[in-house]
Amino acid sequence: MRPPPKPGFWLVARREWRWILHDRAALILIFGVPLFAYAVLTAVFSHPVIRELGVVVVDADRSDTSRAFVEQVAASPNLSIVERPGDLTSAASAIRAGKAIAAVYVPADFERDLKAGRRPQVVAFYNQQFLTAAGIASSGLSDSLASAVDGAASAARGAPQASRIGSLVAETIVLVNPEKNYAQFLLRTLLPMVIHVVIALAAGYAVGSEFHRRSMRTWLACAGGNPIVALAGKLAPLFAIFFVIMLLEPLILEGLLGISFKGNTPMMVVAAMLLIVGYLALGALMQLLVRDLATGLGLTGLVVSPAFGYAGVGFPILGMNAFALFWGALLPVRWYMAVLLGQAARGLPLSASARPFAALAALAILYAVLAFLRLGSLARSTSATRTEPEPEAAAVVPSRGIGGAFAGEWRRVLGNRGAFMLLVVAPLVYGVYYPQPYLNQILRKIPIAVVDNDLSDLSRRIVQTLDASGTVQVVGRAETLAEARTALDRGEAFAVVGIPPETERDVLKGTTVHIPIYADATYLFIFRTMGSGIAVALNTLSSELAAGGARTDGSLVKAALAATSPADILLQPVFNPVGGYASYIVPAAFVLILQQMLLIGASMLTVVALAQGLGGAFTSVLGRGVAHLTVFLPALALYFIVLPRFYGFSALGNPLQLFALASVFVLATSFMGQAVGSWFKHPETPTLIFLGTSLPQLFLTGFSWPREAIPGPVWAAGTIFPSDLAIDGLVRIDQLGASLWEVARDWRGLLALAAVYFVLAVISAFLVKRRRAHA
Repeated sequence: MRPPPKPGFWLVARREWRWILHDRAALILIFGVPLFAYAVLTAVFSHPVIRELGVVVVDADRSDTSRAFVEQVAASPNLSIVERPGDLTSAASAIRAGKAIAAVYVPADFERDLKAGRRPQVVAFYNQQFLTAAGIASSGLSDSLASAVDGAASAARGAPQASRIGSLVAETIVLVNPEKNYAQFLLRTLLPMVIHVVIALAAGYAVGSEFHRRSMRTWLACAGGNPIVALAGKLAPLFAIFFVIMLLEPLILEGLLGISFKGNTPMMVVAAMLLIVGYLALGALMQLLVRDLATGLGLTGLVVSPAFGYAGVGFPILGMNAFALFWGALLPVRWYMAVLLGQAARGLPLSASARPFAALAALAILYAVLAFLRLGSLARSTSATRTEPEPEAAAVVPSRGIGGAFAGEWRRVLGNRGAFMLLVVAPLVYGVYYPQPYLNQILRKIPIAVVDNDLSDLSRRIVQTLDASGTVQVVGRAETLAEARTALDRGEAFAVVGIPPETERDVLKGTTVHIPIYADATYLFIFRTMGSGIAVALNTLSSELAAGGARTDGSLVKAALAATSPADILLQPVFNPVGGYASYIVPAAFVLILQQMLLIGASMLTVVALAQGLGGAFTSVLGRGVAHLTVFLPALALYFIVLPRFYGFSALGNPLQLFALASVFVLATSFMGQAVGSWFKHPETPTLIFLGTSLPQLFLTGFSWPREAIPGPVWAAGTIFPSDLAIDGLVRIDQLGASLWEVARDWRGLLALAAVYFVLAVISAFLVKRRRAHA
C-alpha cells in the first residue's frame, strides 16, 4: 500500500498546482489577462511614431503667398490638413468634435503685410486637453510654420536683412532615447505594471479561497502546521509562473519589437524576483488580514490598480505632492520602475541603481515577513482553522416586473458587502485617492546642468535666466561635457546646456548662436516640458538683447524681430491651456474607473441574482439596469460636476447633456456586466478578470495614445468596452464644451452597445435559467 505523502513544502506546492490547473478563473487571471495585455499594448504601439494628426486651416487672406504657406504646412509628416473652413467658429467646432487636434489661422492681408515688413501674426490653436497628441502637434506646427514663413517671406520680398544684434536659439541633441520613441518608453513600463496587478490578485485569490471554497485546515495540515512552509509552498507555483512571464517580457520587447536592453542583466533578474515576492506577499497579506475573499480582493485592487500614477510612470515623481511621494514609496513597483528605467533604458552603473534596488528588496522582505507573521497568528488561533463555507444566496421570491427587479437589485446592493463597497464606497475613495500623484499639474524646477565654455557676461546672463525660470533649475556647473554627461547618466540632471566659446562675440556681431541642449528623453513628459522651458528662457533673453535697453514691445525691437523672423508665429493652446497633467489624465481615468467598478459590480450581482432566482429575463435585465443607473447617480455627479470644479479642471459642459450621455454609458456598462456575469459561478470572478485589463483599456481609447497612431482594427476592437466611446464623448462635453451633436458618433455608438448588450444579457439570463431548471 502506498504510504501517504509526507507533509511539507512539496505537498503544499503540488496541492496548489493542481488547484491552479483545475480553477478556470485562476487560469484566466494568470495566463489570459497578461496575454490580453501583451496583445493589446503591442498592437496599440505598433506605430511608434505619431503621424498625420488632423489640422484645420482658416485662410482669411486667400492669396498666392498664403496658399503656398498652407501647402508647406501640409507637407509636415506629423500633420494632415483635414478641413479648410471659412471661419474660426467652424474650426473650433472641428476641434471640439475631434476631427482635428489643431487649427491654423492665416490673417487677412497676410501677403501685403509680409511684403511691407509689418510682421503679420499667424496663430496656431491646438487642443491641449489631449496632451500627448498636443505635444506632437505643437512641435510639428512650430517646425512647419517656421519653415513656411521663411519660404513665404523669401518669395514675397527676398532674403531677410541682417539684424543689428544676434539671437540665441536652442538646439536639442537627444542622448538617451534619441528616436524619442514614446511607445518604447510606455511598453517597457506598462507590461510590468499589468503583471504586478495580476501577481497580487493571484496571490490573494489563492490564499482567500482557503477561507471559503477550500479548507484552511487542510492547507495547514499539508504543511505540517508550519505557517512558513504553508505560505511558501502555496505561493511557490505562482512565483515560478510569473518569473517565467517576467523573463519572457524583455525577450518579446527586444526580439520582436526591437526595444534594446542596456543595463545589468543579473540585477534586473533579481529585481524581477523581488517584485514578484513583494506582490505575492502583499496580495496574501490583504487576505490574511480581512479573511474574506471579496473584501481582500477589493483592497488589493485599491492598492495596485492606481499604482501606474504613484510609480512615476505617468507623471514624474519629482512633480508629485507629499502624500503621493509617501504612498508611492510603500509600493514595490515604484522602486522596480526606477531600477528598470535606470538599467534597461539608460544603462546606468550598478551603484546608481543601488538605492531603488535596496528599497525594493526591503519592501519585499517586509511584506513577506508580515504575511508569515499574520498566518502564524491565524494558525495558532482556534477559530482560524475553521473554514467558513461560502455564503449561500438567501432564498427570495422572484421579483415580478421591472419594478420588482429594480427593488430587488437595490436590496442586493445594500445587502451585499462587496457590491456596496464597489458601487457606493469605492467611487468616493477613488475620487480622492486616484488623482493625488497628478495634482501638482505641471513640472517645476527640472534639474539641469550647464557647461559654460564662454565665461562672458552674456553666458552668465544665460545661466541666470535659465535658473530664474520656473521650469528648470541649474543644479550643477561642469567644466567639461563629459563631466556633465555623468550627471545626466546618473539621473541627477535631465539636460546639459552647453554654451559655446565666443557666444557673446557672435551675438554682438549679429550672428544667430545655436545653444546645444543635450537631453535625456527617457521620460517624454519631462523632455517636452524641459525643452519648452529652456526655449522660452532663451527667447526671452534674445528679446532683451534685441531691445538693447529699450522697451521689449517697442518699434526698435519689432524691427529687429522682423529682420530675423518676417512673421510672428503664435502657438496658442486651447482647453487645458497650462498643460496640466491632472486636467489631462484624470477626467478620462474617471470614466474608466466608473466603468470598471460598474462592470465588476453588475457581474457580481448577476451571479447572486441568478442564484436567488429571477423573474422574466427581459424585465429583470431592464429593471436591474435602471437600478444600476440610480445607484450610480451620486458617482456621476461627483466625477463629472463636483470633483472637476474642486480640483480646478475645466468644466464647460452642459450638465443635462453630460447626464444624457453618461446615462447611456452606464446602461451599456450594466448590460455588458449582466451579459458576462450570467456565465460566472462565483461573485469574485469579475474582479479577477476585469481589474487587470484596466490599463490596456485606457490606451485603447485613443486618449492617452492618439487614435491616429492606433491601427484601425485594433481601435475598432477596443470599442466593445463602453469606456472607449464614453471617454471621448464625456471629456469633449465636460472639458471642451462640446454639444451632443458634436459627439454624435460617441452617443450613437453607446446606444448601439447598450442595445447589443441588452439583447445578450436577456439571452444569457434566459439560457442560464433554463439550464439550471433542467439541472
